[in-house]
Amino acid sequence: MTQPPAPQSPTPERRYEHDDEISLVDLAVILVRRWKAMAVIFFVVVGIAVAAAFLLPKSYQYTSLYSVAEYTNDNGQRVGVESPASVVAKAQNLYLGQATRKLLEKHELESLPFNVSVSNPRNTLLLQLDSDAAEENQPLVSELHQQIIDSLQQDQAQLVKRRHESLERQLASAKQALESAQQSNSPSAAELIATYYSRISDLEGQLNELSKGEVTQHAVQSLSATSLGKSLIIAVGIVLGSILSVVGAFIMHFSSIVCRDIKR
Repeated sequence: MTQPPAPQSPTPERRYEHDDEISLVDLAVILVRRWKAMAVIFFVVVGIAVAAAFLLPKSYQYTSLYSVAEYTNDNGQRVGVESPASVVAKAQNLYLGQATRKLLEKHELESLPFNVSVSNPRNTLLLQLDSDAAEENQPLVSELHQQIIDSLQQDQAQLVKRRHESLERQLASAKQALESAQQSNSPSAAELIATYYSRISDLEGQLNELSKGEVTQHAVQSLSATSLGKSLIIAVGIVLGSILSVVGAFIMHFSSIVCRDIKR
């Protein structure tokens, strides 16, 4: 009789395919066996989060506001002697770098522990300087903001002076034209006199309402901290610790299997 073929042992490929299968029960067993490692990882991560929550300094936003030099134009609108966009560009590309270098040299620092952002609030003639910094760095923030504003004021003072001189020249010219019209016997002299009177009144109003730039707020601290709160940091630490503890348990289990197979 023909004997039935002997049962063949599973090939290595099939054996590994079977071993690679894992159920939820196996996962639970792994977690139970590695509970000590999971507890250590969890408490280490949470401990780091708690330490960070209490040791990291609070950060606040410090804001300075500078009102651009302005005047009233012929349409009765208040406009800047220089556009706010131009003022922002000068502050960012010229004055900020100069002031930073001076501050670093003065205090012998390699870099500043904060940044400065320059912006123009919409529909205003204000320049806004913002810095997020720790309370201990408030004097540096105040000094840097002041240096930038001082440079702006000096530049705008020149613009105001030129604008004032231009208005005075226009006013003198209008007054001369008025005198000529008053001495004229032309039929249109009365109309010209009225026009020049109106022009002189407008120019005098622009001169009187021409205002220099001024600081309206200097490095004022925000009411609430901009850094993460202690409770939020601890909560993130708990969530992160839970995830890392589970991941760490599986990594340790996988490593133990690899090491065992290598030794075998």
